[in-house]
Amino acid sequence: MDDVIVLGAGVIGLTCAVRLLEAGARVRVLTADAPETTVSRLAAAVWYPTRTAADPRVLAWARAAYDEFMSQAADGVPGVARRPTRMVIRDGEAGTPWWAAAVPDFAAYPGEWRFTVPSVEMQEYTRWLVALIQSRGGVVARGRVASLRELGGRAGTVVNATGLASRVLAGDSTVFPARGQIVGVANPGLVTSVRDEGHPGGMAYIHPRSRDVVLGGTFQPGDWNETPDPATTAAILERCAELVPELAGAQPLWDAAGLRPTREGGPRLEIAPEPLPSGTRLVHCYGHGGAGVTLSWGCADEVAGLVA
Repeated sequence: MDDVIVLGAGVIGLTCAVRLLEAGARVRVLTADAPETTVSRLAAAVWYPTRTAADPRVLAWARAAYDEFMSQAADGVPGVARRPTRMVIRDGEAGTPWWAAAVPDFAAYPGEWRFTVPSVEMQEYTRWLVALIQSRGGVVARGRVASLRELGGRAGTVVNATGLASRVLAGDSTVFPARGQIVGVANPGLVTSVRDEGHPGGMAYIHPRSRDVVLGGTFQPGDWNETPDPATTAAILERCAELVPELAGAQPLWDAAGLRPTREGGPRLEIAPEPLPSGTRLVHCYGHGGAGVTLSWGCADEVAGLVA
């Protein structure tokens, strides 16, 4: 019998599995979809606590993830890089945000913030995480469950990292999708990420990667549509080119839409009050919205502590 079954193979589930293996547990990751096809693959994945409320616990998770990713970037982990960032501030003076304590070089200037954060190319990074889990004796297996109770007796602990599926599996009606649409274009030589959360046409971000630039975006609560909208793609291209003129005339290489696993009140990370059948302990870790990468390693640390 496994010590721990981690249900879900997005960035939250995979990082939890790594930390649990490091703690000496026998770990099986059980996933309905192949890791490279989860919604995490669509994440622009530049560290930033998107739509996340100020909370000391969230700040601790964000700080731990920031430190881990920056260390991985220095060590040459595939897909991880340090990215200079400009955040456009349109409403009054650019004060200090609650999360600035996690970013050593954060600086506020008139009309913008500047800072350096980790950037992650998720398809490459997901392959690295899966290989790391397997190299440490963990198992990544395909399987679908209709109820968390099915896993009772199959492990000492189950970690529920199913994201949006927790709406059904955990019976949590506060979980909802926040649709995001993004566009990929060729990189004309950009190295700095640019964000404009207050753009009058909608949120805008430009995140350079090694082979392309991810442009966004949207945040549409309650929208379950995963089909890209051509008009939205055109609008994203227009407002991103307004922010970064080098993108003028850029043609989309691809576009995509995904559902951020959002939760009213923020992420749920706790031991469930009632165990599963046969006394199997249940730990919930879901509801990270658009900040899954940003909070991942910090949440994984806490999950490992709860399991231990």
